[in-house]
Amino acid sequence: MTHAAAIIHEAFLAFDESFSAVTRRAPQRFATRDWRSAQQDAVERLQLYRRAVEQALGELKRSLGADARPGSVTPALKERYAALVAGRNDRELAETFFNSVARRLFRIRGVDPALEFVASDVEPVAPRSMLAYERHSRLGATSDFLTRLLLRAPVAAPWADVESAARAVAGRVEASVGRWPGGAIAADVVPALFYRGKGAYLVGRLCGRGDRQLPLVLALLNERDGVRVDAVLLDEASASIVFGFTRSYFAVETACPAALVGFLNAIMPGKRRNELYTALGHNRHGKTELYRELAEHLRDSQARFEPAPGERGMVMAVFTLPSFDLVFKVIRDGFPEPKAITRQGVMEKYDLVFRHDRAGRLVDAQEFEHLRFRRARFCAPVLGELLATAAGSVIAGEEYVDIRHVYLERRLRPLNLYVAESSPGEARAAVIDYGQAIRDLAATNIFPGDVLLKNFGVTRHGRVVFYDYDELARVTDCRFRRLPVPRNDEEERAAEPWFYVGPTDVFPEEFVPFLGLRPALLSAFRAAHGELLTPEYWQGLQARIEGGEIVDIFPYRPEQRLRAVENR
Repeated sequence: MTHAAAIIHEAFLAFDESFSAVTRRAPQRFATRDWRSAQQDAVERLQLYRRAVEQALGELKRSLGADARPGSVTPALKERYAALVAGRNDRELAETFFNSVARRLFRIRGVDPALEFVASDVEPVAPRSMLAYERHSRLGATSDFLTRLLLRAPVAAPWADVESAARAVAGRVEASVGRWPGGAIAADVVPALFYRGKGAYLVGRLCGRGDRQLPLVLALLNERDGVRVDAVLLDEASASIVFGFTRSYFAVETACPAALVGFLNAIMPGKRRNELYTALGHNRHGKTELYRELAEHLRDSQARFEPAPGERGMVMAVFTLPSFDLVFKVIRDGFPEPKAITRQGVMEKYDLVFRHDRAGRLVDAQEFEHLRFRRARFCAPVLGELLATAAGSVIAGEEYVDIRHVYLERRLRPLNLYVAESSPGEARAAVIDYGQAIRDLAATNIFPGDVLLKNFGVTRHGRVVFYDYDELARVTDCRFRRLPVPRNDEEERAAEPWFYVGPTDVFPEEFVPFLGLRPALLSAFRAAHGELLTPEYWQGLQARIEGGEIVDIFPYRPEQRLRAVENR
């Protein structure tokens, strides 16, 4: 077992070095405005974990031979690996890597505490010397204090006008902390910048007397004349959206992930640890944290799985725990017409979303295999539907239900239900943001395929996002057409299209009947997003994407920006 533990340990070390090497490129990509390479780095980093696990599995199978089978491993393997990683500041990541390898090598079903690291194991505690932030005491005027703060940020490109930026930020800060006795007396700031897309983020908190604190998130853009502060975010909701589960992952260097997650959780207490690990690029450990939170909830409650709110889907069987804001999505064994996709095709769509820029509009799904739950946890309608339509993925015994493959996502209120039950003002705002969601996705070369409201959901912050991926496509793979004009009465009365419709043809003029919006909401949608209903809009966007344009999708509201600018 000693040699096997060493193989897994060396594979983790190689992965960690590769992950860090790609992450370290981010400051230079930002400094040189090399956005295309930054996108490629983001995709490359996502692929590293799977490759490292596959490499470790290959070496272990060659080394163990006949012993690489279920039941052959002993707890000594876990114990010896634990000794190898005991002194690491990222021990929790190393343990998750071990679990990823062991579960596949020995085909573990459910959870085996003897062979895996579980929540009951000693959790890594960040040493006191491993603070994730630096404290900056306020001296003098707020603008002078912020000037020093900005100049100490590790920005690898020249500032356009740091004093003006500091004065603008100071105005927002003083407006937010004006009621604090003495105002802000210090700022705790993460010494590394958080990079994503075209942006870099300085992240910290403002501290006042007593226990007063506010998040401090400054969004930086590197423009032709230098680096500028683009937006100032000073509340938990805004910070949470920047770190949201519909965003691509950050590139940020940290010596101790647990310490950084702890600091971020302190300024965003409503954000789960699993989402914070995932936002930092440690999505596999985020998945581990998510499962542990779920297991703890099941231990402490009598909650049962029930059908998820919304219309029944043709591709996925979806259920939820009412007391835990997740949905579980299991691919059905077969799909009725008009669905032409295969199971493999559905999985490829989810993989595309994982690798793609989610632009704050695509829900990040965590893929799990071989989960086990007590049969008593399932209400009869859920278990009946799973066994009737997804028997290839679900096995029900007398005591346990094994799910071979499932996606876990944050539970959202389906947009069609939200619009029906909300006030006129709330419904109008949601419909307008629905159109903006389509625009944002399109700008990143994603077409939802099915624009029905039931395929979109509303987050706790009121943002509309997309979560039904089986008909998702790249904008550049679609053929956007105008509806042909009927040439005679027979063609006009035809129940089926009288003209040829290819597999990639899209007719934007047909979106309106699918929306199902009452007149007032349809008028609001047309006023804000009428061009989405024309093929010319989509054709123009295709030309821009194919021309190499990368459009900014900002994770903050226009009024939070320091100056009004057009998308660059």
